[in-house]
This record gives sequence, C-alpha cells and structure tokens, in this order.
Amino acid sequence: MTSEQPPPIDPAEQPDARAARPADTADSRGAVPADDRPAAGITPDRDRTAPDNPAGPAASGTPAYREVSVRRAPKIIPFMALGAILGFLAALVVAYTGPVDPTLTRGSVLGFFTVAFAVPGLLLAALLVLVIDRRSIRKAERARAEETFDDGA
Repeated sequence: MTSEQPPPIDPAEQPDARAARPADTADSRGAVPADDRPAAGITPDRDRTAPDNPAGPAASGTPAYREVSVRRAPKIIPFMALGAILGFLAALVVAYTGPVDPTLTRGSVLGFFTVAFAVPGLLLAALLVLVIDRRSIRKAERARAEETFDDGA
C-alpha cells in the first residue's frame, strides 16, 4: 500500500449519517406536532425513532413516526377577496339604483360606495376566517405520520 491511499475504514467505525444532520432539518412538510412544540428544536433521533431503539428505525426495522395534528383550515385570501367583491356588488346596486344627483356622476358615487362597502366586507370576511379557523382547531384530529424514504428521487 502506498502513502497516497487512505487506510481502509472499518464498517463498525463509520459515522451514522442521521447523526451528522443538523437538528433543524427535520422534514415536517407542514405537520404540526400534537403537543404544540415548535418543530425547529426537535432532533430527529429523539422524536422520529422508536423510544426503545436509540440506533434508529433502520437498525430494528420499526418505522419512524411522529404524532401530528390534522385539521382543515380555511385560506384567508379567497375569503377576503369574496368579501371585497360582495362589497363592490353592494356599492354597484346602491350607486345605480339611487336617485340621480346633478353634482355627482354615477362613477364617482360608485367609487365612494365601493370604498365604503368593500373595506367593511373585507374586514368581515377576515373575521369570519378567524372564527372558522378557531373552530377547526377544536375539531383537529390526532394522527401518526410515518417517515418514508423515496429511493427514486
């Protein structure tokens, strides 16, 4: 053997690849821990392996899992857009069905009522989203998410 070749490595001395990953690379893909702890401080070995096997799931064949909270949450942007559109439609009705004012055009009246109705419609829609979101938190279900590995990726 020449001095340029590295010495052979004993398989028992090779470092564990999972232990070399930083703790904040835990892949939760939007999952919320069931105990409401922040996901950034969770180490993969503590939360993702079976408790009786510190070497990890690969050593015993047990799949790694994590308790998550699953719920249906509303999207805020579509609700707020719908509130603004409904406010505009109300302004359209008020501006074009009301009496004619010789000092103001229908367009300026529509602009005034659009601001007067669209902003409250937007705020009411945002309030509705908050109420629905709070309700979905109470109806959240607990589930067990298993870690899978895709070798083809």
